[in-house]
Amino acid sequence: MLSFDKIKQVYFIGIGGIGMSALARYFLSENYKVAGYDKVPSVITEALTMEGAQLFFDADVLEIPKDFLDQITTLVVYTPAIPMTNELLSYFSSNGFILIKRAEALGMITRKLKSLCVAGTHGKSTTSSMLAHILNQSSHKCNAFLGAIATNFDSNLLLNSSAEYTVVEADEFDRSFLQLTPFCSIITSADPDHLDIYGSAEKFKEGFKQYAMKIDPNGFAVVKEGLELKTLAKQITYAIDSETADCSILSLGSEEGISFCDCNIMGAFWPKVYLGLSGIHNAENALACIALLNALGVPENEIRSGLKSFSGLKRRFETIISDEKITFIDDYAHHPTEINAVHQAVRELYPGQKVLAIFQPHLFSRTKDFADDFAKSLSQFDEVVLLDIYPARELPMEGVTSQWLMNKMTSENKILVTKEDLIPSILASDARIIVTIGAGDLGEMVPSIKNALYETI
Repeated sequence: MLSFDKIKQVYFIGIGGIGMSALARYFLSENYKVAGYDKVPSVITEALTMEGAQLFFDADVLEIPKDFLDQITTLVVYTPAIPMTNELLSYFSSNGFILIKRAEALGMITRKLKSLCVAGTHGKSTTSSMLAHILNQSSHKCNAFLGAIATNFDSNLLLNSSAEYTVVEADEFDRSFLQLTPFCSIITSADPDHLDIYGSAEKFKEGFKQYAMKIDPNGFAVVKEGLELKTLAKQITYAIDSETADCSILSLGSEEGISFCDCNIMGAFWPKVYLGLSGIHNAENALACIALLNALGVPENEIRSGLKSFSGLKRRFETIISDEKITFIDDYAHHPTEINAVHQAVRELYPGQKVLAIFQPHLFSRTKDFADDFAKSLSQFDEVVLLDIYPARELPMEGVTSQWLMNKMTSENKILVTKEDLIPSILASDARIIVTIGAGDLGEMVPSIKNALYETI
């Protein structure tokens, strides 16, 4: 089995990704030399440079630092989002370097501690960050490797050498979560996705079945009711308004703008659990956290305190501008179910207001596989602006375009624009609520959109 015993430096291919950057930060904290490549600079890469990493944006073998050319002491970690044709990846793989995927590295690191993993097509980033925040605020503390930047600690990484637990976001992409060894796990959903990797919805669901069986028999599996996943661990089901789930939300309300829910937790009544985030989907995420932490023996008062103070994630229904004239929200949603959740939350918070949604589809394959569902979810908004498909790791597919997707939409107020024309299109709208949606590089335009909107207020 691979170990880190002889490793002195780690080179990351695709270092600017959220998951990869958390690993890079971990190795920096452990005093390894860290270098890496990514296609373009970003806020994340700037932060890593400040923390001591050597970063490069040209996939040129000649750019590899001399210290990282030793095959014995250099570990190379890559993300599956990087194509195998990448010059750096080809060089390291053909020259005898120790080469592993991000998921394997994460699995090796987290195997040392009791991992509390959060899996699911939707909600895993928010739920894992919420779980980490509650534990970090409690007497238990924790380590955490997250798939997004938590606003409470402005990072995707928490390190505490004395903590018993490590919170891990368990990514189903490329079957990565099968590299983990969960002591406990929350499983929020298993809606088919990544069909370009899995091949079919049936094989996707089979991946989740395999993952569920990996949970430690001495731990807990907190599973959304209805998923029907077998585990060796003690299973705890959760759901909203259910008479059969072990944990359920009985009612939702708000006081002075703060959401709360009344819950049944394993037969015990928990009244008025205050939540830092609004929306029924976030209440459900909170319920999953309560179920697991209660099973682990975290005191109720610590759970309540952590939930109330949790302020969310960057790019997860993140309010960029909140003004009487304009509200601007940014969200990472890239699946029809997630877009539906964004729409529900917007309508709940801003009833009767005109909503403009700007959507950048992510991947040709995902757009093709869920085109009708995307069209239906987007058509719920009053106005829609579409950008071209963000390809990520893929080559174009014949006939799969944003124009093709837009033709399927039933809404009348819809347009397709280039990035150059996006801001003028937004400013031309009289919508009170503006929402940017997508997992591509749309997030990088948020500061520019924010500045342009501020000038109109």
